[in-house]
This record gives sequence, structure tokens and C-alpha cells, in this order.
Amino acid sequence: MIGIMFIALFGLITIGAPIAIALGGSSMLWVYLSQEIPDFAIIHRMVNGVDSFPLLAVPFFILAGNIMNAAGLTNHIFGFARALVGWLPGGLGHVNIGASIIFSGMSGAAVADAGGLGTIEIKAMSDAGYDTDFSVAVTASSATIGPIIPPSLPMVIFGVLASESIGQLFVAGFIPGLLMGLSLMIMVAIYAHKRHYPKDARFSLRELGRSLIFGLPSLMSPVIIIGGIASGVFTPTEAAIAAVFYGLLLGLAVYRSLSFRDLMQVSLETVETTAIILLIVAGASIFAWILTENQITERFAALILSVSRNKFVVLLLMNIILFIVGFFMETIAAITILVPVLLPIAVEVGVDPVHFGVIMVLNLMIGLLTPPVGMVLYVLSRVAKVPFERCASATLPFLIPLVVVLMLITFVPAFSMWLPTVLMR
Repeated sequence: MIGIMFIALFGLITIGAPIAIALGGSSMLWVYLSQEIPDFAIIHRMVNGVDSFPLLAVPFFILAGNIMNAAGLTNHIFGFARALVGWLPGGLGHVNIGASIIFSGMSGAAVADAGGLGTIEIKAMSDAGYDTDFSVAVTASSATIGPIIPPSLPMVIFGVLASESIGQLFVAGFIPGLLMGLSLMIMVAIYAHKRHYPKDARFSLRELGRSLIFGLPSLMSPVIIIGGIASGVFTPTEAAIAAVFYGLLLGLAVYRSLSFRDLMQVSLETVETTAIILLIVAGASIFAWILTENQITERFAALILSVSRNKFVVLLLMNIILFIVGFFMETIAAITILVPVLLPIAVEVGVDPVHFGVIMVLNLMIGLLTPPVGMVLYVLSRVAKVPFERCASATLPFLIPLVVVLMLITFVPAFSMWLPTVLMR
């Protein structure tokens, strides 16, 4: 019956059913066939799956990102990044990555980065003569930094499921996020050298200072969020609420770029996105519970450990599994299903749960750039008006630096564990 449940799951995904429906529907099929538990247990498990205080951070981080997009704060971020790194060869490619690093300290979602900054970045690069394929590839790959540098919606979900400190997970992602940015900038520099891409502008301290002063209120948002969590002033949920209020302050009072109509629109978008995420969490909770109750997780752990009990071999195997899953499954659903399965194996071989959380989220972010699911590619396909297949093909070379960083994070734990150890342990 477990086999039938998996067949139903992948069948529903293949025909285009929403992932929440695929997870919940396949789980309900198992309940119906097994007749081992009453039907109301499904509702009970769904409610338990989303009944968590830390999950309150999810809608508030989504709302904060939507407010900052609607208020035009992304323009100030892009302007500052342009003055900071636009003078490098392939300038706007570096600007694209720099803006994503800054914006990732606000939104916590790759799709928000791609949808918010993507419109500005792709247009600017196209106007400057960059190939559309290159512009889309840089924008897509840099968007994956969003959920690594805090705040991060996937880290919140992982922390809830693993019963780990979300604050430590946030801090652990900071250095890996910067490494992702650095590796992508090296890739842009290689392309710029081969294709003779121009510098965007000369470096000017005056222009840098002007853009810093003008954009300082926007740039303070990640400082407030990350600094508040790292210093213990905020819990992640409180930091999300503070981010919303700060975004409203900037949009309504400082820049006065946020109208009442905009506010209503972003509120509706937040409700819709939050409902989708929580339905996925609820559906995946049932699915994961069935796997646990039927001891599938223990059997899978025994299978992995029968191959090797060496920590690095096990981590390599789990990275391969996560990479394959990322091709077919949405990030939140993958985390909700796989944490109960893979985390005990990681702990068994001596991997810190916080370290494993960073590995899992980073790996699944790469999945956002791979067909057939590839949510970031779908967003940028609409933004750039380029076929999905062309977006996927253009982005393929940029998977190389991201995979290199993933391997570094996997096999050198200090990259992710040094900051949490210094600041929070």
C-alpha cells in the first residue's frame, strides 16, 4: 500500500495537480485502503502539522517581502549595488548578484527575489546590451541566495520539523550565502572576459556615498532582522513582525511610495501564498506521518547505513537524494517529507542538525533551477518573456558554482557552524 501511495503521489504530480493535493490525496488513498485508522485522523494530523508558533514567521516574512517590493525598495537596493560593484567587468552581472545578496536579508524567498528584483535586473541588463539568456541565468542563480542568507522561509520550516533553533539556522546560512554570491561573481567574471562584457560605470566614491545615503533606510532592514535575531533581541517570529512594521514605515512615511491599493494587493498576495505553503505543510505532515508509522524511515536509514557509516559518504548519498528530489518536488514539501527521514541518519553519523539544515536547504535551492518543477525558472520565463526550456538551458552552467559551494558546505562544516558557535552556543 505504501507503493500504491507513492505511485499516486507521482501520478498526481505528473498530471499537474498542486503539490498539496498530491500529498494529501495520496495519503488519503492509503488511509482508505488500509482501514487502519479513522478518517478524522487526517484532519487531526493536518492541524498538528501547522499548529506551531514559529510558523507564524512565515506569513510575516512573506508580507514584509511583498511590502518592500510594492514600495519600490528594490530600486534603492539595485542602485546601491550598482554603485558598489558596477565598475567591475560584466558590471551589471555583479550588480545583479549584489542586489540579491542584500535583498535576501529581507524576503527569505527565492521566488520573491526573482519576481521583485528580476524585472529590474533583466531590463537593465538587456538595455545595456547583455544577452537575454545570460541575464536570465544570472538572475535565476542569484535568486537562490535568498533562502540561505537570513531570514529564510525554508529554514523556518526545517527548524519547526527538526525542533532546532531557527535563530541558529539563520546565522548558519550567512557565510554559505556569501560564498554562493562570491562563486557566482567568479562565474560572471569568466563570462565577461570571454564575451567582452563592459563595465557599467567608473567607480565613484561620491556616487557610492549618494546611493548609500538615499538607500540607507532600505539597507537597514536586513541589519534590523539579522542583528535582532543574532543578538537575541528578537525571536525569528518577532523579527518577521518587526520587518513588516519597518517596511510599512518606509513605504508609507519615508519614501511614501506605498498606496492603500498597493497595501491591499500585497495583503491578498500574502494570504494566498501563506495558504499555499501551509496547505503543503499540512499535506506533507500526513505523508511523513504515514511513512514514520510504517517504519519506512527506519528501513531507509538502515539501507543508507548499510552502504557506509562514514559521515562524508552518508552526506554525499543524501546530497544525491536531495538533488534528485529537487527535480520533482517543491522545496517546502520536500523539507516536510524528508526531514523525518534523513535527519535521524545525519545525527546517527555525527552531523550537527543545524549543519544538515543548511545542506538540505542549499541543495533544494539548486532544485529551483532544474526542470520540470524549477519555480524560479517559471517566474523568470514570464518576466523575461522567454520559453521555459531556454531559461533552463541558459541557467545550466551556473549550477556548477552552486554545486561547488554545496560540496564545500557539506564537507567543511566550519563554513556553516562557525558563526552559530561563536554567537549563539
